[in-house]
Order: sequence, then C-alpha cells, then structure tokens
Amino acid sequence: MNLIHILPFLLIISLTTKGQPVPAKDARFSGKHCLNKTEELMAQALNQYRKKQGLKPIPLSASLSWVARTHAADLLENYKYGTSCNLHSWSDNKYWSSCCYTKDHKQAACMWDKPRELTNYSGDGFEIAFYSTQEYPDAISYIEDALNGWKASRGHHDVLANQGKWKNVKWQAMGIGANEEFILVWFGEEKDLTGTPEFCP
Repeated sequence: MNLIHILPFLLIISLTTKGQPVPAKDARFSGKHCLNKTEELMAQALNQYRKKQGLKPIPLSASLSWVARTHAADLLENYKYGTSCNLHSWSDNKYWSSCCYTKDHKQAACMWDKPRELTNYSGDGFEIAFYSTQEYPDAISYIEDALNGWKASRGHHDVLANQGKWKNVKWQAMGIGANEEFILVWFGEEKDLTGTPEFCP
C-alpha cells in the first residue's frame, strides 16, 4: 500500500499529552480505552474535514485507538530519524511483530496485521503518521500542523478523504494515537465490535 509519512524538519518538543495513559507493553487490549485531549481534537478535526469534503464521519474505534497509542509510544521510545525505516516501523518486542518499514512497502503486512496482533479487531489496519519536534503553544496548533501536512501530501490525503485508490473504500473504524512527537491515525474497513473509546478525564 502506498502510504507515506510526513517528516517536517522542526526543532524541539513539549506538549499537553505528557502524563496521559500509555498502553503497557506487556498488556493486550482489555476492551476499554480513553483518548487524551490531543487525540480527541484530532478525531474531531479529521471528521470535520471529511464533512467539508462531502464524506461521512468515521466512527472512532477503541481497538484501533489502542493500536495507534501503542505505536505512538513505541515510536517515541525507539524511532530514529534519518534511517531507511519510516514511521510505519515497529520495534523488536515479544508482544508484536517487528519490522523496518521501507519505502518499497515490502513490509506492508507488518502494518496491516497490527490490529489483530494487539486487539480482537479482525480487519486490516492502515496508518498515516505525523512526526514533529516543534514546540507548539497548544494541542490545537499541533493537530492543525498535522492535518495541514496530510492535506498537502497526496498519499495521506487520499487515505483520509477516500480519493485515488481509496475512493471506493468505506472506512468503518478510526483510531487516533498521539504524544508529544507523533500523531498516528489508523483506518479500518471493518466495524469495531469492541466499540468506541471514552475520553480521558
């Protein structure tokens, strides 16, 4: 799958997601999950943008949000900028299959399989990713930067706005994961029978 990632050349970090719940590396998804404020605002912004494009909102998925948060935490700890492994890569961990995802997409199954590895979600997962080390004044500025970056990238935009080869795909589940450097959005064609995430207090 021709999914790409954004790597803005920005500077340093600090954001409102610090201290938010992060999935334990040794725990499988329990069926309950809550979104932090950045994740909540990102979900709203994406569905508002889809509405402007004449598209239906995508239901939030607790399972895919767990996958997204898990991957965001993994990237924050292990991602090394400037290598051939892009943002769809996963570290070596006994709880999931690892991979160095390169631009030839030979490791695409590493992405597609993650919802099944980490949750009871039965469908494939498709991810778009944003990385920044800029110090943002607030979460709104952070998500606006991510969304503007995705809009400017054909690969991202096609996925989130159902264009190009994704035109006839019906997204029935969406998961959001965010921390101070990464925002990840996961899309699925299957409904999440686990349901929707809550919002963290």
